[in-house]
Amino acid sequence: MAEKESGLRGVVAGRSELSSVDGEVGRLTYRGMDIGDLAAETSFEEVAYLLWEDKLPTRVQFNDLEQQINESRAIPGPVLDALASLPKGTIPMDALRTAVSMLGSFDPDQGDDSLEASRRKAVRLLAQTPNVVAQVGRMLDGRDPVDPPDGSIASTFLQTFFGEAASAEAIQALDVLLVLQADHEFNASTFAARSIASTLTDMHSAITGAIGSLRGPLHGGANQAVMEMLLTVKSEDQAEEWVLDRLGRRELIMGFGHAVYKTADPRATVLREMARDLAHSSGHPEWFNVSQVIESVMLREKNLNSNVDFYAATVYASLGIPPQLFTPIFTASRMSGWTAHVLEQQANNRIIRPRAEYVGHTDREFVPVDQRG
Repeated sequence: MAEKESGLRGVVAGRSELSSVDGEVGRLTYRGMDIGDLAAETSFEEVAYLLWEDKLPTRVQFNDLEQQINESRAIPGPVLDALASLPKGTIPMDALRTAVSMLGSFDPDQGDDSLEASRRKAVRLLAQTPNVVAQVGRMLDGRDPVDPPDGSIASTFLQTFFGEAASAEAIQALDVLLVLQADHEFNASTFAARSIASTLTDMHSAITGAIGSLRGPLHGGANQAVMEMLLTVKSEDQAEEWVLDRLGRRELIMGFGHAVYKTADPRATVLREMARDLAHSSGHPEWFNVSQVIESVMLREKNLNSNVDFYAATVYASLGIPPQLFTPIFTASRMSGWTAHVLEQQANNRIIRPRAEYVGHTDREFVPVDQRG
């Protein structure tokens, strides 16, 4: 198979009305609306509604969605007990994957895989996932689970995890991050969700598979790797030499390049300014300063632009969120897009069954076991 075809790069695998990525000009839209406008003007809940319903909600519709989310946040006791029983050192994404799978068994619409039931499941997953992430984070710190307050998804997550109300600046920053990471066409995890959904299985099965895909370091796990890099480099004086040394050894520098964008990632453009402001206000300007040097070297040496993961790491860290929760929060955001894709697949379904180009041996003869050398 030709190199350009590896990883299905450039292969159109289906049609969708949800999001569009123009890699040539660096533009991302949700339902035809520019990501920059959405990040500046809307809330994450509005974006979820947009992805599900193909329109932004009216005030009445928004209030109704907000009420549904507030009423759906609770995590069943047996699921919390299961999370508490996981071995010490369990990766948070593994805990989240386990929880989402279990939530399917406790869902009020369990066993009903109709499109309307899946819509209700989508709302519950959007509400429960950030709560699971917050509770898992608390358990990692040796703290007991707590009941989440009512409020926006961003504010509720921060208050549940930290145990106190967050500042308006922190809530706004997390809300923008959630908007920026909500959907991104047929990435690996989304395609996994749609492939699973195409078998007409249930919503939770499709989402559990998507979480397993996002867990990988070449997908959602990249943001945690970026933060580990920033903590290793520490100062901008060391940054250029550090990057050049890694490049000389052909090591991967996380947070750069993209399978689709040939120019700047528009999500990174939004996050860059936010990362600068938050890094300074949090007392860690070195995170942004080091990022700037690394970004400059990568553009000069490899002609690679930063992607959404690069500056997302500084934003998360500046909010006080530990690196092991970066990808789980990414999951909470992408839950809006995944569920929308599952709903879209269900509404006009045909099982996804691609072919493979066989490149193995041909015309081999069978040899009995006792005659094999």
